[in-house]
Amino acid sequence: MSLRAQIRLIVGALTLLFAAAVVLLQWWGLRSAVNEEVVAANRVAAQLLNRTALRYAAQGTPAMLAYLQGMGRIRSNDLTLYDGDGSVLYRSPPSPYKAGRDAPPWFERLIAPAPALQAVSFPDGRLEVRANASRATLDAWDYMLRLVGGAAALLVVVNLLVDLLVRRTVRPLGRIVQALQTLQRGHFDVELPPLPGREAGAIGEAFNRMVGELRLRLESERRAQRAETELSDRRELARWVDRQVEDERRRIARELHDEFGQSVTAMRSIALAIERGAAAPQAARLIADEASRLYDAMHGIIPRLAPLVLDSFGLAEALQDLAERTRRAHAGVALELAVELGALRLAPEAALALYRAAQEGITNALKHGAAQHLLLRVAADADGVTLLLRDDGRGPPAAGLPHAGHYGLRWIAERAEALGGHVVLEAGAAGGAELRLVLPRAAAEASDPPLPPAVPAAPAPRPA
Repeated sequence: MSLRAQIRLIVGALTLLFAAAVVLLQWWGLRSAVNEEVVAANRVAAQLLNRTALRYAAQGTPAMLAYLQGMGRIRSNDLTLYDGDGSVLYRSPPSPYKAGRDAPPWFERLIAPAPALQAVSFPDGRLEVRANASRATLDAWDYMLRLVGGAAALLVVVNLLVDLLVRRTVRPLGRIVQALQTLQRGHFDVELPPLPGREAGAIGEAFNRMVGELRLRLESERRAQRAETELSDRRELARWVDRQVEDERRRIARELHDEFGQSVTAMRSIALAIERGAAAPQAARLIADEASRLYDAMHGIIPRLAPLVLDSFGLAEALQDLAERTRRAHAGVALELAVELGALRLAPEAALALYRAAQEGITNALKHGAAQHLLLRVAADADGVTLLLRDDGRGPPAAGLPHAGHYGLRWIAERAEALGGHVVLEAGAAGGAELRLVLPRAAAEASDPPLPPAVPAAPAPRPA
């Protein structure tokens, strides 16, 4: 039950009790008044008639009858004249006061006194004076009707006024309840306006302070949770990078042991054979073959350690080299490359981020997406540099960067965010996947003056 309904119920009950008490008191007073009036009238009438009747009775019953007919009705009394045989000679006429109406029998029983009978006997007849409280009871009934009607009207008016005043008084409480319900649904941006009334205003101010502190605490908890999640992600990413570095070191060490070690051992054996006088042309051919194999192994290891082409010739040449190596390593894969940087000179960090993004994107498209056709495009405009890698593979499992696993993409995203950019992975319009890395121009453009182009050391000539 609402507070307004409770207040209406309480005020209505109190008003009803007050009206009932007033009606009860008035009933008690009316009952006393009716008793006093009827009893007194009956006693006076009996005394008067007792004296007068004896005088007329001496003259005979006809004289007594003439006297009563001339006198008519006595208030609150009924007169009945009997002859010596008990026959009714005269009965007083009904009262013309409020003729045709009577109080309800139950009300008359509650308020009227017990019937009183006074009798005057004479030699040839008897006169009875009986108390009649019907008119007094009817007056009391009419008064009680007016009283009860007034009490009912008062009850209605009081309840209407109370409802109006309570509605205005509890209206701020309704707004407070609505705000609490909104807060319960998880909307913490709710705020109460200044409420009328000292108590309601104090509650509203306390509510706004509470919501403000709650928002601050929730925001602090969210920031702490985000920081903890980011720290956990960074730790996982760092562990992944360490594992990748260690795995790459082991692979390089294995290749150095297998390729370089065997080749050096073979060339040493050939050199010793030459020293002992073996056939020089055949030995020279073997040395040339081993040197060629060493060159190929070294050419495959060096880009994995560091993209030297990127440092020496720039991003366009480095991406061209990456595309050529991808085509050679994956027969049947078509890779289109377009680099449109214009006059933009990339900062080393931006160039490395773009190169690693292309490298990781191509690896994922071939390894996880089973792509057969790839388009790699790097373009610069007034806002920055955008790298787009589109493939026709299976596409990403969901839009956005994955939160678990795929540490390579997360590593690329970390690099881009460190430069003020961002990475987006989404499904392509025609299927497959689209990887987009965007760097702002301020972070992508080199701020230092251009250095003289470095002359790379000439590689050892590859044996024919």
